[in-house]
Amino acid sequence: MTTPADLHPRSRLVHDALREAGISGEIVVLPDAASTAALAAAALGVEVGAIANSLVFWSDGEPLLVMTSGAHRVDTAALAARLGRSSIVRATVEQVREATGQAIGGVAPTGHPAPLTTVVDEALAAFPEIWAAGGTPHTVFPLTYDELVRLTGGTVARVD
Repeated sequence: MTTPADLHPRSRLVHDALREAGISGEIVVLPDAASTAALAAAALGVEVGAIANSLVFWSDGEPLLVMTSGAHRVDTAALAARLGRSSIVRATVEQVREATGQAIGGVAPTGHPAPLTTVVDEALAAFPEIWAAGGTPHTVFPLTYDELVRLTGGTVARVD
């Protein structure tokens, strides 16, 4: 069993943020990187739709975290219109690291240097348990849809 002290420092930040939010899901360290929803789903033996992808975009001068079902692609034009934003574009590797303190492929919904404006894909509500990255490409953790919305303070929306 992995203890918080055994986790990568970025994953320890995620662990601590989960506990502060009252979420008991344990961070699981995978033997192989699960940097895509398909890889994470295969490693965990769950449907790809139950993977909560953390995608960072740049919108109206600030980072925007979109927690989307692994079964969806984000329609940035439609989402911008739904949110009343001028545009939503993929963040650069540098913008992702600066906004989250984490690397692409391991971005967690929490544990960032500062809270991020977040959108949560309504499709994730269909799953009793969802899995999100734990701060590195080798770490994931389970939580419920309601916990994800509460943890991120996210706006629930259709993203595809």
